[in-house]
Amino acid sequence: MISRFLNPKNDLTFKRIFGSEQNKDILIHFLNDIFARTTNPIEDVEFIKPIMDPEKKELRVSIIDVLCKDFEGNRFIIEMQCAVDTAFIKRAQYYASRVYCSQRTKGTEYKDLKSVTFLAILDEMLFPDKKEYMSYHVMLDKNTLEHDLQDFSFSFLELAKFNKKPHELKTMVEKWAYFFKHAEDTTKAELAAIVGSDCIIEKAFEALSEYNYTPEEIEYYDNLERSEDMRRTLLDDYAAKGKAEGKEEGKMEAKKESVLKMHSKNLSAETIADFVDLSLNDIKAIIAEN
Repeated sequence: MISRFLNPKNDLTFKRIFGSEQNKDILIHFLNDIFARTTNPIEDVEFIKPIMDPEKKELRVSIIDVLCKDFEGNRFIIEMQCAVDTAFIKRAQYYASRVYCSQRTKGTEYKDLKSVTFLAILDEMLFPDKKEYMSYHVMLDKNTLEHDLQDFSFSFLELAKFNKKPHELKTMVEKWAYFFKHAEDTTKAELAAIVGSDCIIEKAFEALSEYNYTPEEIEYYDNLERSEDMRRTLLDDYAAKGKAEGKEEGKMEAKKESVLKMHSKNLSAETIADFVDLSLNDIKAIIAEN
C-alpha cells in the first residue's frame, strides 16, 4: 500500500511540521527561504507559548499557530489561514502588536524590544488586485520611502495565485508554495522533480506521510478536514444569502443563520467570530436566544 501525503494546511500537520522541536530545522530553512536570509541567516529558533492571555478578562484570548524567536530575540508569527475573513488584515496587525507588547516585562527597556515578523500562508486571495502571490509589507516614509520604522513587517503567501507546475519550480519560495498547495496530490514521480537536491523539502513531504501518524491522529486529522469543508460551505451560503437579500435586515438574518449552523456543528462562539462579521457578545446572544 502506498502512503498518501496529508494536507499541510491542516492544523495537525501544519503544527507538526512547523511548530515542533523534531522538525525545527524545517521551520528554520523555511523562514530563511521566504525572507531570503542568505546573509545573517536564522541559525536557531526557540518556540514561544502560542496562546496570549488577554490583559483584561473581557478581552479575547489570541491563539497563534506558530510563534518563535531567533537567537537575537526577534519574533516570528507563522499563521496558516484556510478561509480569509474580512478582518484578517486587522487581526494580523493585532497579533503582531500583542507579541511586540508582550516583550515589555519588568526590567525590559523600550530600546531592547525586538522586531516582529508576521507571515501568513493563505489558501485564498487576500489582495485580489495584486498580481504576485508573495507580498512583503513594511512601514516606509511616504516622501522618501526610507525604512526608518523596522520593528514590524507582514508577509503573505497567497496560494490561490500560485499556478506553477513541478517542472517549472526554480526557487525555494516556489517549492514551498507548491508544497502547501499541492502536497496531498503529489505523485512519487513529481516528488523527485520537486525535491531535487533540497533535502529539507523532502523532509517536509516525509512529515506528511500518513505512516508517521497514529490511527488516533489520522482520525483527528480527518475530523479537522471535514470541519473545514463544512465551514467553507457555511461561509459560502452566508455570503450568497447576504448578497441576494441586498438589505441590512437580510444580511443580519443570513449572519444569524450562519451562526446557528456553525454552532450546531459544535464550533465555539470564538471560532464563529473569526468568520462572521459580528462581535463575540452578539454571537453569544444569538446562540442564547435559540
